[in-house]
Amino acid sequence: MSDGHSLVIHILDKEYRVACPPGEQDNLLRAARYLDSQMREVRQANVIGLERIAIMAALNMSHELLEAREQLGDDSGNDERIQGLLSRLDNEIRAFEEGNDEASVKP
Repeated sequence: MSDGHSLVIHILDKEYRVACPPGEQDNLLRAARYLDSQMREVRQANVIGLERIAIMAALNMSHELLEAREQLGDDSGNDERIQGLLSRLDNEIRAFEEGNDEASVKP
């Protein structure tokens, strides 16, 4: 992977280099900051262990996503995009659990 298509993000004081298409860097950094804040919030609730913190944060974020989906209504036309986001989230969690610190971000 070339440095032109990757970005370094920081989550819970750890550094990760992730693939990132040109033009998506700001979105990735914003997502990483949000994930970091969610994981810190979970950790402050005395959840121990990086994997457990990541899973709890992912569950919280999935819940937020599903609530937003319900507010939009089923006929909003966003079902495929939301399902895609949920699938990407699931893949990222699986990669994290497998110790793969290099993830791919697609637009």
